[in-house]
Amino acid sequence: MNVAAAAFVLAPALALGSFLNVVVARVPMRRSILRPPSSCGSCDTEILSRDNIPVLSYALLRGRCRHCDAAISLVYPAVEVLTAILIVSCVAVFGPTAEAALAAAFCSVLVVLSVIDVNHRIVPNRVVLPATAATLVAHTLIDPSPAWLVWALVASGALFLLVLAYPKALGMGDVKLALLLGAMLGASVAIGLMIGLFAALVPAAVLVSRHGGAASKMGVPLVPFLAFGSVVALFFGDAILAAYLRLF
Repeated sequence: MNVAAAAFVLAPALALGSFLNVVVARVPMRRSILRPPSSCGSCDTEILSRDNIPVLSYALLRGRCRHCDAAISLVYPAVEVLTAILIVSCVAVFGPTAEAALAAAFCSVLVVLSVIDVNHRIVPNRVVLPATAATLVAHTLIDPSPAWLVWALVASGALFLLVLAYPKALGMGDVKLALLLGAMLGASVAIGLMIGLFAALVPAAVLVSRHGGAASKMGVPLVPFLAFGSVVALFFGDAILAAYLRLF
């Protein structure tokens, strides 16, 4: 465990989480993520620097805008904390390496895509496609192998077949996300997809039990579950695959 390195990235990780909130809010609206500066979603007043400290400002303001007293969603500090936990974990597991940086960027993209999918039921091309290309190039430079491209295509192809079989359950956004997952996880993407899809069955089963046939019209955002499975695969995929192969 690289405790010192992990502790060093905590503050920058929280700051990145704050920026990811801007990405989550603006990308679906096709707005610039750089200009104008962050502002209140209710009164449009620019957020002061002292009110833009990750987590702490939310606590001090008691979850309300300083100017108009509008409630600030708990999603904002949650994104900051989750991003920090994931990035610190990447550095703790992989050390201060290029692999850790790639894993941290991958997790950050998953956070953004998950929240956007929950809020808007979309997987924006403006995020997932550049992230996939950058991941594929970076991973190939770090560990030269055609496997990253192969697994990206395999994972995407597998979900595409599921889309053809169950078009109401999955969409093409999930197929494009699978390209990113395969480019990052390699063979472990099978673990990530399996865990993610099985995890998504839980809320789907709850909906069916409560609403019966009407549940088919109530979509469950799949990206957060695929992201969860992918994070598990990122940290434990090799061990899970090795344990599975020992059974044969």
